[in-house]
Amino acid sequence: MKKFKVLPVVAAGVLAVSLTACGSSKTDTSSSAAPSASASTSGSTTEKKENITITFQNIYPDPTDPKNGMLKKIVNDYQSKNPNIKIELDSLNTDQQKLKLKTQAASKEVPDITVVNPAAQMKPFVDAGLFAPLNDMLDQNGLKATFQEGLLDWYTFNNNVYALPDGNNIGVVYYNKDLFKQAGIADVPKTFEEMIEDVKTLKAKGIQPMAIGEKDTWTGSFLFMNILLRTNGGPGFLQAVVDGKKTFNDPAFTDAVGSLEDLIQAGAFQEGVTSFDYNAGENLFKTGKAAMYYMGSWATGGIETSSVNGKVGVFKFPTVKGKGNPDEFMLAPGSAFAVSANSKHLKETKDFLNYFMTNFPKEAFAVKGAVGLAQKVDGDFKAAGYSDMAMDVLNLFKVVKGGDISFDNTMNPGTSQGHLTSIQNLFVAKKDPAEVAKEHQAAYDANNKK
Repeated sequence: MKKFKVLPVVAAGVLAVSLTACGSSKTDTSSSAAPSASASTSGSTTEKKENITITFQNIYPDPTDPKNGMLKKIVNDYQSKNPNIKIELDSLNTDQQKLKLKTQAASKEVPDITVVNPAAQMKPFVDAGLFAPLNDMLDQNGLKATFQEGLLDWYTFNNNVYALPDGNNIGVVYYNKDLFKQAGIADVPKTFEEMIEDVKTLKAKGIQPMAIGEKDTWTGSFLFMNILLRTNGGPGFLQAVVDGKKTFNDPAFTDAVGSLEDLIQAGAFQEGVTSFDYNAGENLFKTGKAAMYYMGSWATGGIETSSVNGKVGVFKFPTVKGKGNPDEFMLAPGSAFAVSANSKHLKETKDFLNYFMTNFPKEAFAVKGAVGLAQKVDGDFKAAGYSDMAMDVLNLFKVVKGGDISFDNTMNPGTSQGHLTSIQNLFVAKKDPAEVAKEHQAAYDANNKK
């Protein structure tokens, strides 16, 4: 497996999941209709251009997410300038899109543009020759220089960039100040143990303590990995496993499992948690029905445009059992757009993606969706009306002292699937942490035979 360096997360507005926007499956062509033909004139000669359809698979299906509207605006702007080109949107939530892409990849029918996650998750697709290198397109219009320094490394193999990320985020805890006040909680928790006590206090007051969308298994994994980042005393646990220096039977891992179970058993999460997808889980928080929500900073835009805007604050994930540094975060180099190597319209697809990514920062900024972008943003967030919560999130970027990336961006797909299933099961029934460790080690050994 290719090794990647941990990139620093830089200051406000320079940095969305996405693993980010999720929701119900939806193929959306209503906003992307285009005239069936176009003509360009040069003197008395008329040249008709070929009608082209480009399929754009994306993970922005939620109409309440600012990026959904931004996506449609850029697409419509492009179509108005290129009336012979129709952009067909295939909008899916994250887990649906991953599953669909696997099926498409197996039959070598990858959409013209699709979504992949960095490092280990995208490597099998690259190895199979399914994606086109984007180096040439990045050199057009200065697009490469718009990305944060070093960020494209996560999407690079053999000196070829194969995908362009939409974000670079950190994991934070959002909290509803009004609900904390109703429960008599004066301060945000500084330790995991205080967080569990706050959960019990909120529960006793009839307030749902936390929300999660664990039908999409990566959500629980993302939370668990932040706990492991603390119990390990810092980043690098999974790399230590890969290097043969640790196993999943290590106390850092079993302590993390036990701590997550303590949170679950305290009643932190809503009933039927594994039937809530990402979008449904997040909406509990966005509609004021839950007091806390742990998620990547890409969620900021959707929260800012929801009914709880003005009532929400953020805090760093706390220490666990006295271990860890709150200035070390779960780092989330974003989901990224890749182009099919077998696209029938490769040049036009690259041209459109260039246009889309060139306009992405400006349009995301305009719709209050520019917190945690992969590209540099030219704008004054405060003057543009970004909320105090958004400014607080941007300020957290300034204190980042490193961290880890997600399990499924680090380990191969087989090992990751074993992990995701094992962690999801903890939300259904309590298990001995030692047994969970054995499940992980078995999945790792089975998928990493030499």
